[in-house]
Formats: sequence, structure tokens, C-alpha cells
Amino acid sequence: MERTMRTPIIAGNWKLNKTISEAVALTTALRASVADVNGVEIIVAPPFTALAAVSDAIAGSNICLSAQDVYSEDSGAFTGEVSAPMLKDVGCDYVIIGHSERRQYFGETNESVNQKVKAALAHDLKPIICVGELLEERETGRTEAVIEDHVTGGIVGLSAAELLSCVIAYEPVWAIGTGKTATPDQAQEVHNFIRGLLAKSHSVETASQLCIQYGGSVKPENTAELMAQPDVDGALVGGASLEAESFAQIVKMAVSRQ
Repeated sequence: MERTMRTPIIAGNWKLNKTISEAVALTTALRASVADVNGVEIIVAPPFTALAAVSDAIAGSNICLSAQDVYSEDSGAFTGEVSAPMLKDVGCDYVIIGHSERRQYFGETNESVNQKVKAALAHDLKPIICVGELLEERETGRTEAVIEDHVTGGIVGLSAAELLSCVIAYEPVWAIGTGKTATPDQAQEVHNFIRGLLAKSHSVETASQLCIQYGGSVKPENTAELMAQPDVDGALVGGASLEAESFAQIVKMAVSRQ
């Protein structure tokens, strides 16, 4: 499938890190570092408490704002939750949904992921839908079964237009925060498999246009090799996004993918 149709997307997931002042300092430094970068979508995903401040700090720049999660209802008696209208109001363009840590620690399921995806789309937020296998699942040959379960379960009921407003992020759980990284060939194999699933569920044309990110210990040192793969369209970056210099390097390496 033609990869030149797909603009690379590099997103930094800050997870449970950065106070408001730290978030603004990081954003300010990043903004200066990537000010002249074109041909790549740049996204930062700070914690909820820093969203408003970061939104102000990136105003008028080439950086987009994402939240790290969203609730499936717009309002109501759901203490501690944050809704899609609230995220939109604070300036978010994207929202990460179904991250492996949400699945592992907070009981996220395919059903809840699907509900959140639909809630996000209803309010013009672009979901970054995370899928990925555990080490045990890879070692027992279940990678494709797990990926198919996550992908098909997460996109149930989406039209082609809705699907094209989404991003899929493949994150092998065994490579998150471990220093291990899927080889470029391993990443390409799974990304190609995901694109094949989307071609079956919707169409080859739709699948060819959808951005599929890789997430799993992405660093400046391995970005170029990963991005050189035909079906790797970007990165969901964890630890390396917490420093402006390393994240900016990853962003700039993605430009050459075009």
C-alpha cells in the first residue's frame, strides 16, 4: 500500500509526569526546537492537570494537544472522570484510548475502548487507539490473535470516515519502558497485519490511508530504522518525550519518512 499518502504522526505520552510549571517549560523548549518542522504531525499528551496550561503554551504553533484518556459519557455522576466535551473545551485535538497501562492497571476492555472511541469522535476528537500483546502472548505465538481482538473490538461500528479520523498505535507491551524494542521487521510485520485487518473490515483504500504508529521504547537511536518501514507511520513516544531535545530529534527524523 502507498505510504506517501500518510503524514507521519509523532505523539509524546507524558503519562504520570510533569507538574504544570514543568509541563510549560518542556512545551516551551519543544516549541522552539520544532518551530521550523513541516511534514509531520506533532502531538503532546500531558496529564489532565497540565492540559490547559500546555494548550496556552502551544497556541499558534505546529504542536497539537492530546489527553491520555477520556470517559465514555459526556456528563453525569462519574466522580473523577473527564469527558470528551471537557477535553475539546480545553483545546485537545487527540485523545489516547486503550493504552496498555489502562488495560493492565485500570480494567480497560475492548468494549470500553470502543465506547470511548465513539464518544471522542462525537466531539471531533481524534482517537489514538492502542493495541498490543504481552510478552507471554508473543512467546506463545498469540500476537496476531491478540492484535486482531484489540483492533476489531476497538473499531466496532465505525464508518470508514470515522475510522479515518482515528490513529492506531501498536505498542508491544513487552517493549514499553523495558528498553527492549521490536525490531523494525517485527514492527513492520504487525503493522502490515493491522492494515490487512482494516482492509477486511472496511476497504483497502481506507486501510491504506490510516496512520499506524509504533510505540515501545522509541528513542532517537531507533527512530530512523522504525520509520523506514513501509507501514510504520509514526511513533507513540513515552520516556523520550519527557525531554525536549530527545523528542525533537524523533520528530525531525520522521520528516525524512515522507
